[in-house]
Amino acid sequence: MPLSLGLVGLPNAGKSTLFNALTNAGAAVAAYPFTTIDQNVGMAMVPDARLDRVAAIVQPERVIPTAIEFIDIAGLVEGASHGEGLGNQFLGHIRNVDAVAMVLRCFANPDVTHVYGDVDPVRDIAVLDTELCLADLTVVERRVEKLKPQARAGEKAIQSELRLLERVQAGLDAGTPARWQGLSPDDASQLGAISLVSDKPVLYVANVGEDTSPGDPAAVAVENYAREHGAVAVRVCAQVEMELAELDPDEAAEYRADLLGEHEGGLARVIAASYRLLDLVTFLTTTGGKECRAWTIRRGTKAPQAAGKVHTDMERGFIRAEVVAFPDLDAAGGFAALRERGLLRLEGKDYVVQDGDVIHFRFAT
Repeated sequence: MPLSLGLVGLPNAGKSTLFNALTNAGAAVAAYPFTTIDQNVGMAMVPDARLDRVAAIVQPERVIPTAIEFIDIAGLVEGASHGEGLGNQFLGHIRNVDAVAMVLRCFANPDVTHVYGDVDPVRDIAVLDTELCLADLTVVERRVEKLKPQARAGEKAIQSELRLLERVQAGLDAGTPARWQGLSPDDASQLGAISLVSDKPVLYVANVGEDTSPGDPAAVAVENYAREHGAVAVRVCAQVEMELAELDPDEAAEYRADLLGEHEGGLARVIAASYRLLDLVTFLTTTGGKECRAWTIRRGTKAPQAAGKVHTDMERGFIRAEVVAFPDLDAAGGFAALRERGLLRLEGKDYVVQDGDVIHFRFAT
């Protein structure tokens, strides 16, 4: 499964505009609330210059980047968890995402209505977090009521889960998202079945205007908030990025440099921030002249489990991995030169895959 991000935000924060910029999917965009009525799901290929370089060396028939899935749901408003607006009915769609991207309006535009009348992204974060907490509270309360009879029967595992749920319930009731409740890995695993939205890692996306300065107070407030809470923030001008997504990549890069003074696209920044947030790395595989491909894994993944991303048979029958670091392959210009220099390594089951590794897995069928 690809990495997945759920886009949440207030109406007219620019979620669907950002979604279009990221996926080129053509979701409806307008200057009034609740343009998104159904969830939008789109895939974006992750740009990776290393994959392009390996492909140039190998000259394969197919080049397949790793992908990221974006889910855009209707704008959340105060009271969404109790049926206000449209967002609550779609929160279930993002319960299984890897992370939540909060799209925060940091641009002023009198032609685009703001549901609260003024730009204040930190206030908007509080509204969104409250609604996520209240939505989770409903799920937790339902689970608590279901477990109480079993706990009275003396089932210790159920009693342990019930105590945890009641602790989380108290935190949610006080407005504390599950991700701020100091849950241990064991706690998170025990809660995994109910997929709490407020327990997801959060990427804060400051959606700025075309002429926003580096010191813009709204964008800086988002960045400071993220830093104070140990999270990640990224600035994107969604409107410009959506327009540039329709251009040829070279032409888009030129316009981006002229308009925004940037050399990296919004997609690349959002993905890089998502990878930092989730502690992800990319490894590459190549099968002779047939295919070059990129794969995303958690940092710390060992070789057999990385092989399982390619095919489950590879993990079950893993023998060894032939590994080369991308900089070595780039400098050598080919696998033959790598072997001559002794830079192609054989690694076993305990090898931890590193970002940029180019790997060929040996396995028994």
